[in-house]
Amino acid sequence: MEETIEDPPTSAVLLDHCHFSQVIFNSVEKFYVPGGDITCYYTLTQHFIPRRKDWIGIFRVGWKTTREYYTFMWVTLPVDLNSKSPKQQEVQFKAYYLPKDDEYYQFCYVDQDGVVRGASIPFQFCPENEEDILVVTTQGEVEEIEQHNEELCRENEQLKDSCVSLQKQNADMHARLQKKQEELETLKSINKKLEQTMKEQKDCWETELLQLKEQNQKMSSENEKMGVRVDQLQAQLSTQEKEIEKLVQGVQDKAEQLEDLKKENGQLFLSLTEQREHRKELERTVEEMKQKETTAAKKEQELTDQNFDLSKRLSENKIICNVLQKEKERMEEENGLLKMENSALLSSVGQNDDFLLHQAPASNQGGARQNPGLVYGNPYSGIQESPAPSLLPTEAFLNNGHEILHSQKGFLSGYL
Repeated sequence: MEETIEDPPTSAVLLDHCHFSQVIFNSVEKFYVPGGDITCYYTLTQHFIPRRKDWIGIFRVGWKTTREYYTFMWVTLPVDLNSKSPKQQEVQFKAYYLPKDDEYYQFCYVDQDGVVRGASIPFQFCPENEEDILVVTTQGEVEEIEQHNEELCRENEQLKDSCVSLQKQNADMHARLQKKQEELETLKSINKKLEQTMKEQKDCWETELLQLKEQNQKMSSENEKMGVRVDQLQAQLSTQEKEIEKLVQGVQDKAEQLEDLKKENGQLFLSLTEQREHRKELERTVEEMKQKETTAAKKEQELTDQNFDLSKRLSENKIICNVLQKEKERMEEENGLLKMENSALLSSVGQNDDFLLHQAPASNQGGARQNPGLVYGNPYSGIQESPAPSLLPTEAFLNNGHEILHSQKGFLSGYL
């Protein structure tokens, strides 16, 4: 086979899909002598345009695909490609590359896409006989030969007519092929544009993907930081919850002490009401004390409710803890004052009883104008003013506590 720098393009195109009428091979011998060069003559029809990578191969008869060539030669392009007249061309095969057996072969024109455009009649490579053969024919044989020649002429005319029709069909097929090629070129250009668009879109997607990955990494690091911060805040909140629970327990203890003091005050009230001689003054005093106790009970209930709400709303704030501690100290001072007042009341009640026992004979003389039991003044005059001022700071403290609680809750909710 021929040794070439570049092998020809081949394909698996079957015989049914080939176009053998576009290239016509001329002067093909039935026998070629081995050991000599042979020249292949062919004609390009007007509907076929040759290209640089077209080639002519020698194929063994019975081939199925263009990969089965024995040897090949590149074709030479015509000088005038635009000429509409048939173009007679030739290509020469060297004897070294020709087959050495006596099988039947044929020439095939294959374009650069691997499609067969023309095929010759079969031929053989056989040596010539060295002895001349004398052929003697009779008159009858001559007449038979002439008759056979006439039949061959008629068949030749029919073949020419069929060739003309085939050329017309070929022209139509070539026009359709050109349209298909134009459509194919259009589709190729569209495909190139689509590929370019897809490539640009792919680049954009890759860029966006990288950006999203970077953002994801940043968000992950921020989430880790926020998680650590939240853990710290939760630890602080748990600590503040414990402190507030302690403060609430202390407030409850103080409330129990206030209940005990209220009981003592009730007992004092019962003992004071037994004094009939000082009934009017004591009733007025007792009424005032009832009003004060009601006010104190309301303030106490408000203080308890506000402390309960404060324990739920403060969200473990250190500032409120300090304020509650101060309030606790102040309430202890008030409790001390109340105990002192209760002691004073008890002592004054004892003094009044002793005084009445000693002054009983003189009560008939001046009792209408002056009560001897009130010579030293009303012993409850100091109690009337002390509870009220002590409750007002508590109410102001609670209002300030609520404002601080709301501000701290807004800060924590906005941060979290």
